[in-house]
Amino acid sequence: MKISALSLGFAMLWSVSGTPLAADAPPAQIPASPEAIAATMWDFTRNADYLKDPKKFVPWANAAMEPSFYTGLGMQMLDPGMWATMANSMMHPNAYSAWMPLMTDPNVYMKWLAATMDPNFYTALLAQFSDPGKLMRWAMAPADPKLLNLALQSINPAVYLKWMTAPLDPRWLQAMMTPINPNAYLGWMGASMNPNSYGDLWKGFLTPPVPPATPAAPTTSAAPPTPWSNSYAAPYIPYDPNALAKMFQVPGLPAVGAPAATPPALFNPFDPKAWSSLWQQPTQAATIEPPAQ
Repeated sequence: MKISALSLGFAMLWSVSGTPLAADAPPAQIPASPEAIAATMWDFTRNADYLKDPKKFVPWANAAMEPSFYTGLGMQMLDPGMWATMANSMMHPNAYSAWMPLMTDPNVYMKWLAATMDPNFYTALLAQFSDPGKLMRWAMAPADPKLLNLALQSINPAVYLKWMTAPLDPRWLQAMMTPINPNAYLGWMGASMNPNSYGDLWKGFLTPPVPPATPAAPTTSAAPPTPWSNSYAAPYIPYDPNALAKMFQVPGLPAVGAPAATPPALFNPFDPKAWSSLWQQPTQAATIEPPAQ
């Protein structure tokens, strides 16, 4: 009776405090079984997600406390293809983008700071240590068929055959060719220069804000779009002279790239008005008269 009451109390504590925290995390991004979560540990483009978000860390910690997590990890260690997957993921540029936000994204630190002040976070973790079902699974682990299957793999000829044919595995061939692939180094260079690799805070630094869309007036015939109509919504290109000129645009002067109503006049070095227009003030009227039509 005491054990039943204790189990009921833990279940009520979990349902009241732990469920809201787990419900906020998207279930589609987190594998359901502990073995599937153990398989994501080999992928360095994904395993950092559990450390960047406390809502994903809770289900990962729940799976890591299951005995099937370690039996599944042991079976995966006997497969040379999993080691090839890990080698390829470590050399992939997405691994840089996956791990760098842990050091450069303030949102990650704010999420963990909020989790330290959330009682549901502590309740969700402590309830896993006191779960009677989890303790029973650990007590019955020596008789688990998964553990017995792992122990019998030492006499399984298929395991040795996999390791003998591992040099012919396309995943290992890809891992061996990556160090001499120029695209791999270009990918790492591109990932290091991509603001998205450093977190959400850095994404908008090289992308000017997009002005709100205004409804267009109804017209009989739609005019073709001009190349300058969406210039501020386009991403910043450091090799475009017009993009650099927009950063240093003087208020009051015509925007860079705006269509001129009249063709510009040729610069006349013997005309004093032409020289004065070079140092024109933002609020000063134009000194060069437009040419006659």
